[in-house]
Amino acid sequence: MTNLPPSSAVLDDRVTSAQLSDSLDALGERGHVMSAAIRPLRPGARIVGRARTIRFEPIAEPAEVVYQNPDPYRPFIEFMDGVQQGDMIVVGTGGDQRSAYWGELFSAAAIGRGAIGVICDSYTRDRPKVEALGFPVFSAGTRPLDYRARMRIESTQQPITCADVQVSPGDLVLADDDGIVVVPEAVREQTVRRANERATTESTVLDELLGGRTLGEVWNAYGVL
Repeated sequence: MTNLPPSSAVLDDRVTSAQLSDSLDALGERGHVMSAAIRPLRPGARIVGRARTIRFEPIAEPAEVVYQNPDPYRPFIEFMDGVQQGDMIVVGTGGDQRSAYWGELFSAAAIGRGAIGVICDSYTRDRPKVEALGFPVFSAGTRPLDYRARMRIESTQQPITCADVQVSPGDLVLADDDGIVVVPEAVREQTVRRANERATTESTVLDELLGGRTLGEVWNAYGVL
């Protein structure tokens, strides 16, 4: 698959997932917000990056056969070695709950390669160590089980589904405490422009509400709440 060239649209640092979601809604683009089950391991993170995708599926072979493979992590190693500055790693598992898919050493490798964070629709592990590294992780929770002999990598850098949302390589992804929003490349320019404008307008509206204007007045003036 050939990735589209990155868009020139730059998201304002003030833009939240809520503002980005509203901007997609205004364009008639729905279904781009991930399940609320995916949460940050440590609250307070806001990360924005381009999606780098990987998809897992259950293995068909017996575990004892898989354990004979002396190099079981090679596909994931190759995927991680290709990470570039600004990548947001998005892991799709179909919501599988049999194992964890991310941990301390992968986080260290991601930091070294310049990744922004990771989003996984299942479990991760090594929580205290990952938190100590300061690497942002969004997942369904934690579990100590290794994916080896349970799951295998089905594809990398292909469109996947993660937490009910289709994600393609290069899509814009914003994750914060409210949730995770994916912006398809086809509507990125329009969405980012609207979101940036909304962030500016909401800042003005906030000041005016704090200054005593009524909700009705600011709604009539700006059409934003």
